[in-house]
Amino acid sequence: MSRTDTSYRGRFAPSPTGPMHMGSLIAALASYLDARHYHGEWLVRIEDLDPPREMAGSANLILKSLERHGLHWDGEPLWQSNREAAYEQALLALEQQGLLFHCDCTRQKLGPNGSCRGHCLPRQAEVGQPCALRVRVPDDTALQIEDLWQGQQQSLLGQGTADFTVKRKDSLYAYQLAVVVDDASQGITHIIRGSDILDSTPRQLFLQNALGYPNPHYGHLPVICNAEGQKLSKQNHAAPLDDDRACDNLRYALAFLQQPVPDDIEDPVALVSRAAADWSRQRVPRVMTIEQH
Repeated sequence: MSRTDTSYRGRFAPSPTGPMHMGSLIAALASYLDARHYHGEWLVRIEDLDPPREMAGSANLILKSLERHGLHWDGEPLWQSNREAAYEQALLALEQQGLLFHCDCTRQKLGPNGSCRGHCLPRQAEVGQPCALRVRVPDDTALQIEDLWQGQQQSLLGQGTADFTVKRKDSLYAYQLAVVVDDASQGITHIIRGSDILDSTPRQLFLQNALGYPNPHYGHLPVICNAEGQKLSKQNHAAPLDDDRACDNLRYALAFLQQPVPDDIEDPVALVSRAAADWSRQRVPRVMTIEQH
């Protein structure tokens, strides 16, 4: 199903695993500028569904950092930890379509792309606990999107990813399910995010179609990486943003995105307002990664 509503709703959806770094600022800034340039709303969602990976207090640090950088959101932030009922309703809808099955495979048993490879589907009465819930993808499933920066993307999902997890063995809801349910609930029309999530998009499209949700427009930005090609991330010890240098941080992010860089503004709110007026999708590099300098 394609979205025909012309209103624009974008979002930034960080996981609270640590403070913001330059990579997360680039993603937040690009999604904000795209939304504001096209007179749309910009929402914030805290994806706090994985307590073992979360750092205490980091969600509030992220929200404070966004505000210090002049990135003010519309409405109240949505917290995924409060959304269990919505995720269960989506699982029920998938189950009623015969798309779910239980899987007790260990990591060693899983095949390419983390697929169960049909091991558990024929033995549902014998599957033990703990077990995960997986979505069965028909063999002939083919999906495509026209990405704003990465161009046309085609995926033979049924051949490459025969199934994927929507609820984990530890009873936590999987990212693929939660992000789809929440994007639909919030009426998100445009998803601007890093290219490191591009390979998740076909699974999300599959769930959107199965649940009768509209398909948002997607734009996957180049991600910042080090000389070894590793994405700048908390796992790779990315330095946290210095909120006291907000304007300098914003100028670096704008230069990374190849946007005009206002040198005469020292107020973050005024700087991002100017940047939103000057925003150009055509200037953003159409590559997957850019090395940090």
